[in-house]
Amino acid sequence: MANAASMPQMAEKAGMTSPGSFADVMQSMGEGVVDNLKVAEGQSFAAVRGEVPTRDVVDAIMTAEQSLQTAVAIRDKLVTAYLEIARMQI
Repeated sequence: MANAASMPQMAEKAGMTSPGSFADVMQSMGEGVVDNLKVAEGQSFAAVRGEVPTRDVVDAIMTAEQSLQTAVAIRDKLVTAYLEIARMQI
């Protein structure tokens, strides 16, 4: 498993540019989650029309669910960190 320090180098090696700020990283992660949810929704509608195998639908839904759970976990950690900082005495 890669550590956080090696993540920017991994992104550069993969041909991706490194985002400039924390907000950019959070925005791109959020957009990725939304994209996964849209793909799963599209696959579901295509399956109802009989155009896509059930296996593809299940894979898309599982990917979307995993990315959504990751986003919720990150949000929870950010809220916890904010509350800890807010409790600090100056």
